[in-house]
Amino acid sequence: MKRNRAVATRFDRLAVCYEATVLIAVVGEWS
Repeated sequence: MKRNRAVATRFDRLAVCYEATVLIAVVGEWS
């Protein structure tokens, strides 16, 4: 269970990084 939570946390961080990258790309396209 603990290992599972670690994977979920890592995936969460990855998702946040991915969202930030997409956001930057979209802002770059618009400007």
